[in-house]
Amino acid sequence: MRKYAWVIDMDIKSFFDEVDHELLMKAVDSHVDEKWVKMYIRRWLEVPVQTKEGLVNKAGQGTPQGGVISPLLANLFLHYVLDKWLEKTFPTISFVRYADDVVVHCISEQQSHYVLEGIKRRLSACKLRLSEEKAKITYCQDYRRPKRKDYAKCFDFLGHSFKPMTKKSNKSGVFLGFDCEMSMKARTRIIDEWKEMDFHRDSTLTLQKLASLLNSKSRGIINYYGRMNIRTVGKVFRHLDYRIAKWVKNKFKSLSNSYLKANDWLRDIKSKWPTLFYHWEVFA
Repeated sequence: MRKYAWVIDMDIKSFFDEVDHELLMKAVDSHVDEKWVKMYIRRWLEVPVQTKEGLVNKAGQGTPQGGVISPLLANLFLHYVLDKWLEKTFPTISFVRYADDVVVHCISEQQSHYVLEGIKRRLSACKLRLSEEKAKITYCQDYRRPKRKDYAKCFDFLGHSFKPMTKKSNKSGVFLGFDCEMSMKARTRIIDEWKEMDFHRDSTLTLQKLASLLNSKSRGIINYYGRMNIRTVGKVFRHLDYRIAKWVKNKFKSLSNSYLKANDWLRDIKSKWPTLFYHWEVFA
């Protein structure tokens, strides 16, 4: 984002439901020689979908959602539909793609509109389409660039929000940078997953078993999101501490009427075993 002021943020609409079998098999043909392998791939693609109304035939479109090789075939197909095409057609731009989620970096406003229209035509020719409600052009405003009110200032990609943010200067004061942090959507999803675990109601758990239950997921969240902005991740884990305190209240009758007492009890445990919960160790 330091080099490119403009970003096209886009998502291919209903890719796994609409990808064309014949075009997909052309991509497979480029890498697979064995006829029996291609036969099984085609059979797998054409398996009917079970719905409430019964079996529905694919009609030459779509890959099974959740299928073990669906992501592999998707990446193979989009490698030719987008990756190689973008490299050849727009050699001066930079782009990142994860499955059907794509971010394209452009140097100018004019280039971003031109490239976006070109991508739409390319997808249409390959029997795909952009999700119009998700596709947008973002202006990466920072201290070097003038203000613009006619474009979005933020986009999300792989669970992160990229946006103008106040940054500390190495010399003095602060400046407006363009950086990223855990997205609000990712924060909400993680907090909802903790709620759905409903562990605060399970008074049969020991504190050690609760830590074992939570630590693996906590480690994954922190290792992924904490690389970019650890402070935002720390705020999310306050919700986990709240749910652990809720478990303490339900576990011990002497603490059941006060979150303050439950938090004091946990603070004492943390001072004795600071590495019991993985996030305690990280956010000490």
